Amino acid sequence: MKNCIVSKKSLKDIILVVVIIFAIWIFMQIIFGTYNPFYVVSSGSMMPELQVFDVLVVQGNYDFKKVETGDIIVFDKPISLDRAIVHRVSSIINDEPKVIKTKGDANIASIPGVDFPITESEYRGKVIYVIPHIGHIIRFLAPPINYIIVTVIIIWMIYNKIFKKKKKC
Repeated sequence: MKNCIVSKKSLKDIILVVVIIFAIWIFMQIIFGTYNPFYVVSSGSMMPELQVFDVLVVQGNYDFKKVETGDIIVFDKPISLDRAIVHRVSSIINDEPKVIKTKGDANIASIPGVDFPITESEYRGKVIYVIPHIGHIIRFLAPPINYIIVTVIIIWMIYNKIFKKKKKC
């Protein structure tokens, strides 16, 4: 009977933790206006402004029409849309509809099919904040490591609840 009560209590704790994490994630998506407000710099194309493993905070609901030359933005690779690119807006090619050209600060020139043409459909958001070097931790916590850590924490919580209850009896 007591193990059943402990199991229900442990299950409630786990559900509470999952709900809190989910709520925080949804809250951040709403605030930043994008399904993924955080990106880790993975190349040196924006050096020295952005270093590899810097974490970028992106404002997804920043209006594409307000993007100006000099802004650092995140966008999908125009030709294949298979990855996010972080580059600086180097010029406005057209105003109506808006089309821009970007370039990595460390790159000699813009790369066709990567840096232009960027339209509103490829645009993900404007970089509003940079957290230096935190990406090392995030890269370390990438799957499957993060799943293992979460599983160990849940098992530890359950074990701790059961062990503490038996010890008190």
